Amino acid sequence: MTFKASVLTLYPEMFPGALGLSLAGRALEAGTWSLEAIQIRDFATDRHRTVDDTPAGGGAGMVMRADVLAKAIDHASPEGDARPRLLMSPRGKPLTQARVRELAAGPGAVILCGRFEGVDQRLIEARGLEEVSVGDFILSGGEPAALVLLDAVVRLLPGVMGNAVSGEEESFENGLLEHPHYTRPQEFEGREIPEVLISGNHKKIAAWRRAESEKLTKERRPDLL
Repeated sequence: MTFKASVLTLYPEMFPGALGLSLAGRALEAGTWSLEAIQIRDFATDRHRTVDDTPAGGGAGMVMRADVLAKAIDHASPEGDARPRLLMSPRGKPLTQARVRELAAGPGAVILCGRFEGVDQRLIEARGLEEVSVGDFILSGGEPAALVLLDAVVRLLPGVMGNAVSGEEESFENGLLEHPHYTRPQEFEGREIPEVLISGNHKKIAAWRRAESEKLTKERRPDLL
């Protein structure tokens, strides 16, 4: 089954972007997943291709119109489409590795990239959009966030990573941050590789890595514990 991503955006030229390179790019070329970037302005009805209007109740900025976005979503995701409909939004639920794995196990996703002050709430409710955030900060639009989400998902698709085990031993996969890594040379500017890692004792190595993960998580992300 091919993972199909449909991205609704005012800037389709931003896709595939970095997703056309490295592992994601090779998988895209191989047909492991597909990507279509849909221009939202194509669904506007006036000659200026207007997609936004002033906020009800007053205030700064503009709001993306529900009627235009509804037509775009209905085009990308007709009745019977099992893919989740996502809205990249700073007020959404934080994206987690668990949610990334759920998405990677599914048929794909329809992703709406917001712009301006946001999206008409009626559209979010009427089309059942799941609001997703990639962090507690504000971007100029949803496109960079969509690229982040898709990169996280695509790398987990079967066959994308050369070694599937590498995806199981990363930060957040077991609720902890990943342990430190080392490689040759054995000595670098007076710093040695920890002796345990070159001992050949796999049980001790596993225990050391677990302890280091717990230490890092306690120091940097105690909320994960």
